[in-house]
Amino acid sequence: MFEQFTRHDIPVAEGVSIRCMVGGSGPAVLLLHGFPQNLATWARVAPQLAEHYTVVCADLRGYGDSSKPDADGDPQTYSFRTMATDNVALMQTLGYERFHLVGHDRGGRVGYRLAQDQPDRLISLTVMDIVPTWMMWWAMDKQLATLYWHWSFLAQPSPLPEHMIGLDPDAFFEYCLCGWGRTGLDAFNPEQLAEYRRCWRDPAMIQGACDDYRAAATIDVEHDQAALDERITTPMLLLYGEDGVMNDCFDIAGTWRPHCEKLEIAALPGGHFFVDTAPTATAGKLLDFLDCY
Repeated sequence: MFEQFTRHDIPVAEGVSIRCMVGGSGPAVLLLHGFPQNLATWARVAPQLAEHYTVVCADLRGYGDSSKPDADGDPQTYSFRTMATDNVALMQTLGYERFHLVGHDRGGRVGYRLAQDQPDRLISLTVMDIVPTWMMWWAMDKQLATLYWHWSFLAQPSPLPEHMIGLDPDAFFEYCLCGWGRTGLDAFNPEQLAEYRRCWRDPAMIQGACDDYRAAATIDVEHDQAALDERITTPMLLLYGEDGVMNDCFDIAGTWRPHCEKLEIAALPGGHFFVDTAPTATAGKLLDFLDCY
C-alpha cells in the first residue's frame, strides 16, 4: 500500500505527533479517516487523487500510529476542535496554509469543526456519511440507539468499554465493520484489514477511540451548539452510503442544507464504509468536486 507515498511523523503539539503518508503533486488534499480505522482507509483512493493533487493521509490523534495522549478526564484532549488544530499544524509543517479536506466519519466531524472554527484554512470540505454531532444525540431514538449503539457504549467512563473491547478487539471491531458496512469481511481489502487489526489491537488506540467518543458526548456537543447559527461557508460535498445506517435514520441532505451555504450531495453504493468497498466510485466523486475549486 502507498507505494508512491512517503511516511512522516510530524509534531503538532506538546507530546503529540501525527503519522501521515504524502504523495502526488498539486494543490493539497488532506484525507482523514473515521472509527475504527486509520489512514489505511485511503489506500485505494489516495493514489487516484495523487495523479492530480498532493495527497496527505493522516491518522487522527488516538488512532493508527499517531500519538495517543492520556485524556486524564479532560474531554478537550480528544475534541474535534483539538483534532482540527492538530491537522492545521500538520499541513502548515508540510507547507500548506490552505487545503482541501476530505473526512469520513470522525474525520468528517473534524472537518466541519475546522470549517466553522477556521474557515480560511479550507478550499473545500467533503464529509462522508455523517450528520452533525449534536444531531446524533438529539435524534437518538430507539432505531438509532439500536443501530449506532457504540455512541453511548464508548462514551461510558473508563475502563468499562476499554476492558470489554480488549477481551477480543478483532471480534468487536469486525462486528462494527460488517454491521455498519452492511456487508461481510470479504468486501474489505485484506491488506487494509490487516492494518486495521494491527492498530485496533493496541490498548492505547482502544482508549483513544473511547476518549474520542467521550468528547463527542460532552464538549463536542457544546461546540456544535455554540455554532448553530453559523453557516458553513466553505464549499462542501456530502457523500453517504445509500444502504447505510445514516440514510436509514436521517434525511441526511435535509439535515445539512440549513447549515451550509454551498452544498453538493451524492450517494455511493454500499453502507458506511463505501470508501473501502467502492474506492473507484469514491475517488470519482471526489475528483469531480475537487476539480471545481
